[in-house]
Amino acid sequence: MAGGNFNLKKVNLLLIPLDQAKELKLDFLLALLAEIFQIKANLGRPLKIPAEAYNYRRGQYNSSYILKRLGSILNLATNEKALLIADVDLYAEGLNFVFGEAEINGSLAIISVTRLRESFYGLPENEEIFQSRVKKEAIHELGHVFGLRHCSSSRCVMYFSNSLADTDRKSWNFCPRCLSLLKSTCD
Repeated sequence: MAGGNFNLKKVNLLLIPLDQAKELKLDFLLALLAEIFQIKANLGRPLKIPAEAYNYRRGQYNSSYILKRLGSILNLATNEKALLIADVDLYAEGLNFVFGEAEINGSLAIISVTRLRESFYGLPENEEIFQSRVKKEAIHELGHVFGLRHCSSSRCVMYFSNSLADTDRKSWNFCPRCLSLLKSTCD
């Protein structure tokens, strides 16, 4: 198991698809996240991406804006965390794109599956590669929600993915240091 045993039993995680992401089959992700973080994971009701998050000049959606707007709408309880799943191209200020973003020590994170697909790069789809990338990005962003920062180990799931090659190279496991930090923040 990538996560280990920590004290998160009372945390309820909601996976919330945004717009067209509601068409995705997310069972593989629900089960994995529940096991890794030792939490209850459920599929939440789909939500709409706020139209104002779209930047016409860039042709992308601002992930920070989405987190802020939907965070106020969701109004999560103290024992709830949510992972928003988008199927649009995301960016954050100062970056060309992001695979995801999270509130460090917060309750909310977002990932986009758009750039995780082989077809985004003109290649034939590969479901195994796609699911592996989605798992890594979801675990990474939830690691932030549970207080972890980026890791310098290129194999750790908490390593910053500046490119898809970084995502493909890293594992979906926490390195011993990040696992220890995660356990200490959850006890």
